[in-house]
Amino acid sequence: MGSANPGLYPIYTERTECRDCYKCVRACPVKSIQVKNGHAVVVRNRCISCGRCVDTCPSHAKKIRNDVAHAKQLITSKKRVIVSLAPSYAAEFSETPQAVLVALRMLGFSDISETAIGAALVSAAIDSYLAHHDNVCPWISTACPSVVELIYRYQPSLINQLSPIPSPLQCHSAYLRYLYGPEIGIVFVGPCIAKKVEADQTPGFPDVALTFRELRSWFSAEDIDLNDLQKTGCSAETVGYMVPAVAGESTLYPIEGGMVASFALGKDVFQDRAVSVSGVDQVMETLQDLHVMPSEERIPFLELLSCEGGCINGPGKSSFRSSAVSKANAARFTKSRIISEQPLFVPPLDFTHLILEQGYDLLAFPHSLHVLPEIKKVKRSFSDEAIAKALLELGKTEKSDELNCGGCGYNSCHDMAVAYLDGMAEPEMCVTKMRKLAQSKIDVLLRTLPMGVVIVDRKLNIVDCNSAFLTLFADLDSELGSVAVERVAGLPLDRFVPFYNQFSQQFDAGMKTDQYRLHFKGRFLKVLFFTIENHRLVGAMFQDVTIPTTRRETVVKKADTVIQKSLETVQKIASLLGENAAETEIMLNSLIDVFQVPSGEDPDGFLPDSDQRALL
Repeated sequence: MGSANPGLYPIYTERTECRDCYKCVRACPVKSIQVKNGHAVVVRNRCISCGRCVDTCPSHAKKIRNDVAHAKQLITSKKRVIVSLAPSYAAEFSETPQAVLVALRMLGFSDISETAIGAALVSAAIDSYLAHHDNVCPWISTACPSVVELIYRYQPSLINQLSPIPSPLQCHSAYLRYLYGPEIGIVFVGPCIAKKVEADQTPGFPDVALTFRELRSWFSAEDIDLNDLQKTGCSAETVGYMVPAVAGESTLYPIEGGMVASFALGKDVFQDRAVSVSGVDQVMETLQDLHVMPSEERIPFLELLSCEGGCINGPGKSSFRSSAVSKANAARFTKSRIISEQPLFVPPLDFTHLILEQGYDLLAFPHSLHVLPEIKKVKRSFSDEAIAKALLELGKTEKSDELNCGGCGYNSCHDMAVAYLDGMAEPEMCVTKMRKLAQSKIDVLLRTLPMGVVIVDRKLNIVDCNSAFLTLFADLDSELGSVAVERVAGLPLDRFVPFYNQFSQQFDAGMKTDQYRLHFKGRFLKVLFFTIENHRLVGAMFQDVTIPTTRRETVVKKADTVIQKSLETVQKIASLLGENAAETEIMLNSLIDVFQVPSGEDPDGFLPDSDQRALL
């Protein structure tokens, strides 16, 4: 049969949309996200397909593989294609439960069957085992493929404690083929991403797995409006019936505890032989406890679900209702089935025994292989010396540098160092390291600039400056200035410069940089203002241009002398020169105007630097 799309893992990263926030790293319970060249990608043989990275990615760079095209191809190529509809559809489509059944038939599916049929078969098989083993079943449920992946990849010593019974979806697929022949097509629809992994690993059980999100997008592409259908198009003929029958209490499987509740012993709320746990963090804690728990304290049967609250909160759902509302909808749906007069599915004894006898061999299929998750040690061990060296490369020179802030996505700096050695992380992920690196670069730049630099906040308090600024405005030599820089931060700017109001005006200025000429205490300065962090900070650079300005004044004085002598000569030979003398005077006076401070201006003040040549 082949898998749905073996070349692409069910969860992948759209690299162009990844924004280097590391939120997916923080969310991933097994740290299967590798950051390489600034992009966070899913490592296939480490991922457990829980979907938390998909739910938490703020830029939606984590994508779920879309298998709608493969489902369409299956409908075209097969005479009969059956939908295995997850029981959580009652929570997903609570307002249009009948319309979704009509819409599925409109898409071209031959029949609709509930995955809860498979759940009923699993419960019947476990009840049979319990009845023959003093109500003790020492298994871990395989109902959640994400939990199965977790155990195979990270707790291989517990593999022998997994239930030998396949998952409800796999049992349902096997039963449908048992009833209707091996040539049918089976498409699962539900809230689970990990079911796509089952479709890849056990081809034909099912052939394709779609999420509710994919189904809704398919409806939209076909212009199928569920609300309109619910109002006008849901007759008994269009809704049809479920094959081979409707499921009963097993429709409670998508709720935490629903599986145990369907067992015979689950009817006793005080029983301690089967316990339900949901949420991948709680599941991981439970699996850890199994290693240290004495055998006499072990809980015989564990229903473990990676999604908190159960499958009703799966990452492939599209209606984001609260857990309480989804749980109530699912429970209400199950209750309506139980109290209804319609015949409910009863697991046949022969197939129940077949499940117990054959287990995963039941999933044998012509021209296909049953492939379980790869058993592989996914994390390497490193020596203390190697980890210590990695911490140094991450800028952790002392124990106090290990802030364990979690900004990189890992729980501690030690874990980050191990991930770095394992090729899963980059040094740039360390926020404190990058902040210190940026600050050191700024410090080096400020300290080495020959120009005076000062940066102030909106209160006109100094945020940072360099020694050249203090040399210009605090009359300190360069050595004293470099020492005093550390003590200046936080002081008001007006202690150093009288023209602090010029800084205030810059906060409300546009993005353009303003340049001025300043004559201050016998010095000629070129001033350049700039803004930082969207006008939260304002900086200024002061360049001492006193020497070229002095040369300019010498030119002015010499030009003035030339003018005076020319005027005397003009008076003597006015009759000979005529209008030429007036033109000479105008030209020389214009030369003076270029260099002189305009009449009426304070020479110790700011002048707009409209003519840049004047400072050369």
